Amino acid sequence: MKTQSYKDLIVWQKSIELVVMVYKLTTGFPREEIYGLSAQMRRAAVTIASNIAEGYGRRYRKEYKQFLSISYASACELETQLIITERLQFGEAEIRQVVFALQVEVSKMLRAMIVKM
Repeated sequence: MKTQSYKDLIVWQKSIELVVMVYKLTTGFPREEIYGLSAQMRRAAVTIASNIAEGYGRRYRKEYKQFLSISYASACELETQLIITERLQFGEAEIRQVVFALQVEVSKMLRAMIVKM
């Protein structure tokens, strides 16, 4: 099956799932974190999915690769924030584990796409 849209990309679908789970996780953060770690994590997760879509819509392969690289960097940023979250024990442990797993999966997929290009 040929990819007709960025929405057909499994990495994009997984990154949307990651966004949803990050929002669920950060809902359980302390109230004082609403403009701190919570907001940063949400932004990083949204950036992953958004840059996959924007890169797909670009005209040239080089631009697409650049946007995938930005997505990968945001995934690394999110990983760092998840480590901090884990150490501070913010949010529900079960949701944290799901988010960690999705972050790893999306990162691996992005890295493979970048290398393949």
